[in-house]
Formats: sequence, C-alpha cells, structure tokens
Amino acid sequence: MSERIETGALRNGQIFYARYLRIGDLARILELQKKVVNALPHPDVLEPLTTEEFTNILEDKQMMIGIFVENNLIAFRAMLAPENDDEGLGADIGLKQTEFHRILYSEISNVDPRFRGNGLQTYMGKLLLRNVDRNRYRYLLSTVAPFNFPSLKDKFSLGMKIAVLKDKYNGKLRYVFRKDLASSETELQLEEWIEVRMDDIAKQQDVLALGYYGVSMRMDGEEVYVRFEK
Repeated sequence: MSERIETGALRNGQIFYARYLRIGDLARILELQKKVVNALPHPDVLEPLTTEEFTNILEDKQMMIGIFVENNLIAFRAMLAPENDDEGLGADIGLKQTEFHRILYSEISNVDPRFRGNGLQTYMGKLLLRNVDRNRYRYLLSTVAPFNFPSLKDKFSLGMKIAVLKDKYNGKLRYVFRKDLASSETELQLEEWIEVRMDDIAKQQDVLALGYYGVSMRMDGEEVYVRFEK
C-alpha cells in the first residue's frame, strides 16, 4: 500500500485521505466503477475501462489516485501515458507523430454516488497534475460527452479547452479537450468570442474549425451554452 499524500474533509465533516493506487487495489477499483456505471441515467456518457486497461495504468506508480473514507475507496482518477496515442487524440488536435510521446491522457474519473458534490473529481485532477513531469510530458488530452456536466466542469476547472467535437469510440459524440502543460496558455491571446448552444453540434464544429477553443459553459434556463474564444 502506498503512503497517504494528503488529507482533507468532506462537506459533512468526514475526514478523507488520498493516496496513489496500486495493483492490489484493482478489485476495489472495479467494484466502484460498477457502482458508478449502474447509477448513471445515461451509461453512454462514461466509457468504462477494462481490467487490462486498469492494470496498465496501475503499472505506473503515480498515474492513479484514490480517495478513501475509513479505508473505503470512494473515488479514483487516472492518467495514462499511451504508447502511441492509442485513442488518436493527438492526431485529432493536429499534433505531429513526433510529439505523441509527450501526450498524457486524462482518463477515467469515478466518484461514489453517495459522495458526489464534494469536488473530488477536480481535487484528484489537481493532485495528479501537481506531480506530472513536464520535461517528459507536454499535452494533457481527454474526451467528454456533451451534457456530461460534472466532467465538463472538471476539465474547464483544470484549464483544459475544447479543441475538437467529433465521433469517437464507435460513433459516440465527444469533445476532445487539450491542455499545454508547458505554458499557461496565455499565448493564445484570446480576443474574439462566441457562445453556441451545446445541442447545436454543427455550429460548434464550424466554430472550432475556425480556430476557436471552447473555454467555459453556462446555463440559461434550460439552455446550455459553450463559450468559444480565439
């Protein structure tokens, strides 16, 4: 078992601790993933990982973090250094193959439904990013389904931006997020902006094709808008 790296308190006052996960945690990881998937109203918003995929991630000692309450795993989050941009996200955002070895994926995040609303997803993301070797990795990439609000808010909170909106994973529509870890991204000099309804897929794709990045979202009644800047 790895050492605790940080402790904190949930909104109800319960104390939790965070530590990196190891292969010995695999059974608990799979159990929590099953619980999360079963609680989803729309299972398509989450792409569960296989035992083999979790095993590959756990082989790297600082790529997966877990949150525990009284030694019970209540949340986990993983990053993955793909061997050759296996999901094609680097190619999706226009990276050259010579840059693929500098890619990290922000992989799956699961929070026990009983402990949602504590900001644990973003909390774990910040802990993982704190220890990324920026001399080795430069690009943090991820995919999120439209209307998966917790994951969208999480990616924006980590400073990630929407670069592409396209079909992935056998025809499932996904935003492709990116973050340049080598900079604060202020070099983008975002001066122009436009808001587009999240359900207007074609318009969002047109805007992204013009060089805009999705940087935030807001709700106006029942409508959800994505803000794009360039």
